[in-house]
Amino acid sequence: MNALAEFTGNLAHYLKAPDIERIEEAYQFSGKAHEGQYRDSGEPYISHPLAVAGILADWHLDPQALMAALLHDVMEDTKVSKAEISKRFGKPVAELVDGLSKLGKIEFQSQQDAQAENFRKMLLAMARDVRVILIKLADRLHNMRTLDAVPPAKRRRVSRETLEIYAPIANRLGLNSLYQEMQELAFSHLHPLRYRVLAKATKAARGNRRQVVGKILDAIKKRLPETGIKAEVTGREKHLYSIYKKMLEKNLSFSQVLDIYGFRVVVEDTASCYLALGALHSLYKPVPGKFKDYIAIPKVNGYQALHTTLIGPFGTPVEIQIRTRDMHRVAEAGVASHWLYKTSDANLNELQHKTHSWLQSLLDIQNESGDAAEFLEHIKVDLFPDEVYVFTPKGKIMALPRGATAVDFAYAVHTQVGNRCVATKINYEPVPLRTELKNGDRVEIITAPHANPNPGWLNYVKTGKARSHIRHFLKTMHYEESVELGERLLNQALRALNTDLSEIGKELWEKLLRDITAKSREELFADIGLGKRFAAVVARRLLAASEQPLTEGNAGPIVIRGSEGMVVQFAKCCRPIPGDPIIGSIKKGQGIVIHTHDCPTAAKSRTDPDKWLDVEWAPEPARQFDVGVHVTVLNERGVLAKVAGAIAADGANIDGINMDEDRSPYTNMHFTLQVTDRQHLARIKRGLRRIPEVIRISRVRD
Repeated sequence: MNALAEFTGNLAHYLKAPDIERIEEAYQFSGKAHEGQYRDSGEPYISHPLAVAGILADWHLDPQALMAALLHDVMEDTKVSKAEISKRFGKPVAELVDGLSKLGKIEFQSQQDAQAENFRKMLLAMARDVRVILIKLADRLHNMRTLDAVPPAKRRRVSRETLEIYAPIANRLGLNSLYQEMQELAFSHLHPLRYRVLAKATKAARGNRRQVVGKILDAIKKRLPETGIKAEVTGREKHLYSIYKKMLEKNLSFSQVLDIYGFRVVVEDTASCYLALGALHSLYKPVPGKFKDYIAIPKVNGYQALHTTLIGPFGTPVEIQIRTRDMHRVAEAGVASHWLYKTSDANLNELQHKTHSWLQSLLDIQNESGDAAEFLEHIKVDLFPDEVYVFTPKGKIMALPRGATAVDFAYAVHTQVGNRCVATKINYEPVPLRTELKNGDRVEIITAPHANPNPGWLNYVKTGKARSHIRHFLKTMHYEESVELGERLLNQALRALNTDLSEIGKELWEKLLRDITAKSREELFADIGLGKRFAAVVARRLLAASEQPLTEGNAGPIVIRGSEGMVVQFAKCCRPIPGDPIIGSIKKGQGIVIHTHDCPTAAKSRTDPDKWLDVEWAPEPARQFDVGVHVTVLNERGVLAKVAGAIAADGANIDGINMDEDRSPYTNMHFTLQVTDRQHLARIKRGLRRIPEVIRISRVRD
């Protein structure tokens, strides 16, 4: 009971007696529920919820959160239900506990699926109430502190999970002390030998450099009062994990990492931060490019300070952080400082607003993500710690992950801006959409009403929001196109059996959907369009249920317009264009692939007739098609301009060009042209033959 007495003693500093009584009641209830359960260390299980609640009490969290912390495992590990907790301790406490409970009653394909779904549930509960994640982080911190008792394999798995998910979330919420302790503990369990070697090297270096550090500390403490600045100055050793990361990222040995010491200067107000910076720059020379002003432009998690690196005695780099007391408080406790210090501080309000915006973005990503693993992938991307700060045309500052592009910026402004963006200007200059943004860039997005996301964007976007919105749009578009194509394929198969979709009654549809376990006609059409089901088989099952005799008819070919989208693809092996005789192959998950009749690749796989369809071009195709053309020319000045001019004169677009590096009298030019049909291509070839320098022209199939 000593641990309980110590815990309630801490509560007495900021809670009233009736609240403490309710928390004690939750402790008794949890103790009874977990009776007979023990941790891997051999301690009674109740010691864990009590330790978690103790961490939260240090942050001065409210009674509901403390009760939820004490009860956080009862739904998962005992027979206590959510309804029982709600009745006894109130609905808010029950909701918090439910948000923290794993999805133990659902069958998952794999451990990874289960983990991803648990994270999704927890993060969505956190988006509704940030206390969920604060309790979860305290829970994880205590588990990390007691990880020695668990088997090595589990120790590594939990440590990796902590480094990948929980530590970045703590950082994103501004919980700096928690973030650093989690990293240190995870590092010590994930790489115990490296941790011990580094700890030993740091201890030895501490002795060697003590005199230098003492000299720098004394010089700073002397200089600041001389310039009239009242400040607290402390020296601090860098954490082992941050030293290890620096060694890995910059490929350095320990002896090359000189800045293992840093100094923190805490002053009275913001103006004093800049005065202190000036005083220190006059004491030691600053390293160019190593100054960061996080006061004027705070980090996304609300962190504010001035960072500078100076060259100290004997050429030692010295990192210095300068901040006010309020900034220091937010830097250490982040979003938890809202509970720790009830205040109307404008900076804290800004921090709460940023946190709320981020949590809201989680809900947006959840709505767009298909499954839990994809959701978790997007969240991991968004927890990327480094930021770049850019400006909108109206001067608003936006923070994005390092490596973010103009497309990420467009989606950060608004989903519709992202979906409709066609071009961008950075610092008033037109640049490609894939351009990476740099600190201080002014970014302007140009949109068009009928523009859509490009699948190629997924190769370079960095933010979870952009990635999830692009994927969602493409999936929706793909699905709609698949439904339309599937309906056409099924109608064709039914016409081959002398009937039509319009003649199929509601009862037949319902029976078929029940038999094949499809949710709706739309889903069935989409499966046919994507090649997951064969239209001929579905048509026969539909008619078999009607008990009418099957008679063969003339189905007629599927008409290809060119506007079907991603579910109709044109084979790269033969590059068909309107006017070429064509045949369609059904590929599972991809839809129809169009080949020319004489394509050698298609000929190899035409053994299964069910997978091939009769197709024909629409009288007026809806777009232009790529075709390869080789042109052999005399190697003379200006010949490329003549050839390109002739192609343009016949209304074709040059999509790509390369030339053989040949110094002989002849040169081969390889064009990718966009044409409407074979007649268009023939006109282009006739135009090229009129050029005296053109020796030979041929269409390239592959």
